[in-house]
Amino acid sequence: MSDHESRASAPGQPGEPPLPLEDHFCFTLYAASRAVTSAYRPLLDELGLTYPQYLVMVVLWQRGTASVKDLVTALQLDYGTLTPLIKRLEANQLLKRQRRADDERVVEVALTPEGAALSRRIRAVPLAIGDAMGLTPEEFGIAQDLLRRLTTNVTRHTTGAEPAGAAS
Repeated sequence: MSDHESRASAPGQPGEPPLPLEDHFCFTLYAASRAVTSAYRPLLDELGLTYPQYLVMVVLWQRGTASVKDLVTALQLDYGTLTPLIKRLEANQLLKRQRRADDERVVEVALTPEGAALSRRIRAVPLAIGDAMGLTPEEFGIAQDLLRRLTTNVTRHTTGAEPAGAAS
């Protein structure tokens, strides 16, 4: 085991100096997340979307219609974060909200024709992001699997529950 690995695997040992910033896993994860999100920005700016709005649209392109509750679960956001995203997308005529006829407590979100048409213009985005990442398909799959497992484990540890959509 290298010195780096032993320090990273046993942080906070008595008498040990604090880990340097670059050895904190949380910083590595944060920096990677910011880098990937930043790579999306110019691509999405051309389409008039922010990264969080893009994620809402991805769910709707996949499902067609979703309740606000289902979007909260799928995107792992709270209502206070999601509601302004939906309102902005509605103001831009990409989706519409309506109460379900059989249960007016449920608000459903559906794509407008403009929102559905946008999916054809967005197809190049995942390819461009994949190119920016510079990972082989195998490395990409490994990274995605590890991050999903990390999310499941940390969520289970901190809340005692599985995250939405987690597979054990």
